Order: sequence, then structure tokens, then C-alpha cells
Amino acid sequence: MKQYIFGVDLGGTTIKLGIFTGGGELLHKWEIPTDTRDRGSRILGDIAATCRETADREGYPFEEFAGLGIGIPGTVDREGNVYGCVNLGWGYTRVRSVLEDLLGLPVRAGNDADVAALGEMWQGAGKGCGDLVMFTLGTGVGGGVISGGNLIRGAHGFGAEIGHMCVCPDETEYCNCGKRGCLEQYCSASGIVRQTELALSRSDRESILRQKDPLTAKDIFDACKAGDAFAMERVDRFGRLLALGMSYVASVTDPEIIVIGGGVSAAGTILTEVVRRHYGDFSYGRQKEVRFVLAELGNDAGIYGSAGLFI
Repeated sequence: MKQYIFGVDLGGTTIKLGIFTGGGELLHKWEIPTDTRDRGSRILGDIAATCRETADREGYPFEEFAGLGIGIPGTVDREGNVYGCVNLGWGYTRVRSVLEDLLGLPVRAGNDADVAALGEMWQGAGKGCGDLVMFTLGTGVGGGVISGGNLIRGAHGFGAEIGHMCVCPDETEYCNCGKRGCLEQYCSASGIVRQTELALSRSDRESILRQKDPLTAKDIFDACKAGDAFAMERVDRFGRLLALGMSYVASVTDPEIIVIGGGVSAAGTILTEVVRRHYGDFSYGRQKEVRFVLAELGNDAGIYGSAGLFI
């Protein structure tokens, strides 16, 4: 029986990689820069080369690998094809088949937010839970939905694009996706900053946030914790809209756990508290029993989840 699995988290700046046992133990991890020159044409070759070199150097026989899983910041279909990835310079790219040819190993590919959710289910905050939703709050809002232990990808790979649910149909500004009123416009790091700066410009109230230039999401949450009334109101609105979005997903999937990850989750339990305060207003029945937890795997969630594609 094959003993090892490669897990790869492909980002626009770095590629994180890990070697795992089939039981989920991380044996070795490393990273390399993402070479996006020439529309990212070198990326898959770099991944194959570093996997072979590292396995050899660290003493893991290549013939003992069951395969490689990879998380990609773009839409991935069931055949492991990517339909464009701006951060990498990719257009349509046959990731799975190209990597299989380069490595001579089975390859499984998924969206990076989806596989992060899988990682948290497999070895993180949702360990042992087969019905889980993860919201990743970073520069944008991403996420993954797991139902009955299986990732929900959808017919075209667009399943669980939870950052682009409309939570404010009266919004006049456009989201990066081309729609208006998306959850990402309010509950991403950039979203809460934009909304707070807009509110500050329309008010003459005192707030320590007026002293911050540039203003960051961390500043807003820190000010809230310090008792700044204006910041507390902004965080409360953030939590209400996030709870609304979570209720939409819960109405369809009925998860046991909702995991909150991404850079904004560094704010800590204030996130789970503000969401819990509002979630009951939008949910009903046993959906109200969902537990809110912070992600545990941090930057390793992607490599865990990618390896988990084989489990």
C-alpha cells in the first residue's frame, strides 16, 4: 500500500507543499516562489520538480507516493481543469492531466477555499464532522461546503462561491465579480475597511479610527475590543451581514459546524461572538444549533486539504 501523499497549496506569490501519511500526519513542509512569468507557464513544471527533489532529499521513496492533491485559486471542474486564474496568469489550464504526465502519479485538484475546508474537516477545527461550511475572510471572501463528507463543487466548479451571495440588493458599488451587494463587499478585510471609511466620511462622531492612516481591518477590530463605540457599531454590522450569509448557506446545507478562517479570523473570538449574536435572527429550527468555530490549521489548511482529496 502506498504510504505518502503530496499536498500542494498554489498561491499567487508562493507555493506551499507538504508530504503526508495516509493517516493525515504532516511529515515535511516547504515552499517555493510562484513563477508567474510567461503567463505562469513554468508553475506546473516547478511543482513536479520540487516534489521529486524534496522526496529524494528527505528520504521518501517516490514510488511510495499515492498521488498529489493541489488547491488552486480559481474555478476547477471535476476533471481538474482550471477556467482562468488571474493571479497566476492562466487561461484554461489542464492542471490534473499535465501534472500526471510530469509526475507519473494520480493527481486531484480543487479550488483553494474548498480544499482548505476539507483540511479543517480532516485534521482541523471540524475534525470528525462530515457536514461543515468554511468561510475564509481575507482580501476577499471564499469558502467551502462539505456535505456528508463530500465537497460540494457543482456542475461547473462554481459551487460554494459564498463570497458572491447578495446580502444587500440596494448596494450601488460593484463587486470585483461584476455584481452588486456581494458578501465580499462587506465582510472581507477590504470590505470592512471600505464600509468603515465610508461611514466615517458621513459622520462627525469621535473615533480612534480617525487617527489610523491607512486604516486596516485589524485596526477596526482592535478599536472594537478597546470599547470604541463607532468601531463597535461597524463590527456589529459586519457580523450581522456575515450571519445573514451564513444563514443562506445553512438553509441549503444544514451544517453541524461553521468554521471561520482567513486573515480576518486573527481577530479571534470576537468574530464568533458577533456572528452568534445575530445568527438566530435569520435561522430557524435545528439550524440554530450550528456551532461557530475558528479555523485551527492556519496557513497549512490548504496543504492538509489538498492531501485530503485522496482520503
